Amino acid sequence: MKRQKARSAGLVKAALALALLCAGLDPAAARPIRIVAFGDSATSGWLVARQDAYPAQLQAALRAKNYDAVVENAGVPGDTLASAMHRLDRVIGPDTDIALVEFGTNDLRAGASAATVHKRLFELIRVLKARKIEVLVIGLGSLDLAAVANAADVPYAQWKLPPHRYRARDGQHFNGYAILVARTLPQVEALIARRR
Repeated sequence: MKRQKARSAGLVKAALALALLCAGLDPAAARPIRIVAFGDSATSGWLVARQDAYPAQLQAALRAKNYDAVVENAGVPGDTLASAMHRLDRVIGPDTDIALVEFGTNDLRAGASAATVHKRLFELIRVLKARKIEVLVIGLGSLDLAAVANAADVPYAQWKLPPHRYRARDGQHFNGYAILVARTLPQVEALIARRR
């Protein structure tokens, strides 16, 4: 019975894709754009409510502009580029269109050199691009990763806010994500256009 239901669902999907193609529409355009915010505590929204973290705010901003987009929060506090590679397959599924990559700060805190951070980030971007996923690299605070993004030929955003402003109660993490989302939104829109 399960096999028959799975086969029926597959036939329905195939028929829908064929109907869209016959109508001159791209079947991929019929599903939401899937964006994965892949990073550490700045991505997860440490010390802010889940709906106030940047992935949720980005999704709301995109939908307000009539984009059919889902932004998944795959941020893990304390995560490093080294551990991110181990969970990449679990959180970046085959239907992912865009990955917003924000890592590096915790690698440096753990004693990794800047050269090691750059090498790890470049490898992560390489893996994502090999899977035909669009990538936006985000550098946090004073961590400038523009050279890596340029070398990998992907767009880059530097997230800096004035000192002692727009911070969570620990004084370190952000709570001004709306500002950062507004600054990053045009780059995300450009990636969506490329994906479509």
